[in-house]
Parts: sequence; structure tokens; C-alpha cells
Amino acid sequence: MSTFKIHTVESAPEASKPLLEKSMKENGMIANLHGVMAEAPGLLKGYNVLHGLAQNSSFNDEEITVVWQTFNVEHECHYCVPAHTAIANMMKVDPAITEALRNRDKMPTEKLQVLHETALSMSRNRGHLTEAETEKFYAAGYENRQLLEIVLVLAQKVMSNYVNHLAETPVDAPFQKFAWEK
Repeated sequence: MSTFKIHTVESAPEASKPLLEKSMKENGMIANLHGVMAEAPGLLKGYNVLHGLAQNSSFNDEEITVVWQTFNVEHECHYCVPAHTAIANMMKVDPAITEALRNRDKMPTEKLQVLHETALSMSRNRGHLTEAETEKFYAAGYENRQLLEIVLVLAQKVMSNYVNHLAETPVDAPFQKFAWEK
């Protein structure tokens, strides 16, 4: 049973109030994840910064979805998998990509498959890639920048995935139709 509170603007620590107000303004709601993170204002602020940086990385919508969902599924995050399925749908990402990720199936293109495999290996091996994995990544058309951006997204997803494990964050109503279990 979780002992974590899902804060509102009214109940949040003072430093988190403007962050939750911004969440409400941008999303039309305060995501339960943000409400939980509000207990630690620095965490919520850091997560928001990393999320914005991930969205503005060199990855296109399909690629960022692959990286996000690779980590969400690998970390078995009951909250982030449905949330990022909804986000992918809003970004008009091919549902075949999100379904493949959710079901741990092969990606529809070799380039996305290599991205998925690289992100998975980086997570499982704590940043260590073999020479063959790195060469395959480069051969697929990626560069050092994208390797580093995978690290950025991993940092973001560790924050959200681990918070959701600790808090047993309930999935928000708009994401419930995309519920996921391992």
C-alpha cells in the first residue's frame, strides 16, 4: 500500500505550486505522476526539465516514442506505458510501433529496431555497449548525439518509472484505456 499523496495545487509544498499550475495549464489536468512528484519540488522540476529536453532532442516522434517506451516496458512501469501510449497517439505515431513496444515484439523498421536494442542494452548494461552494438547503431544512421540523448531519456524515465513503483501511482483517467501489465 502506498503512503504517497497525490498533491493538488492547494496541498502541494509552496515550491511545487507553480509547477503544478503549469502542468494544469499545459495539459488541462495535473497528472497523478506530477501530483506525487510535487512532494519533492526539486524532483518535479528536474523531471519537467528532462522531459522538455527529451521532447526537443534530435529524435523524431517515432524515435522518442521507441526510447521512452523501451525504458517504460523494461522497467515495468504500469503508469508510464499507458501514458506514453496516449502521448504517441497524440503525436500520430504509427500504432504498430507502440503495440510492438508494449508487447516486446520486433519494430516495423530495422532502424527503429536498432534504436530499441541499443536503448535496451544501455539500460540493462548500465551504459556499457559492446563494439558490435555501437557499430550497428552507427550503421543504422545514428551518431554520438543520439547515444547521449538515450542517456538523457533514461535519466528521465528512471525518475518517473521509479516514482511510480514507489507510489503505486494510479493511472490517470485519460490513459486508462491504454492500461498495460507485464
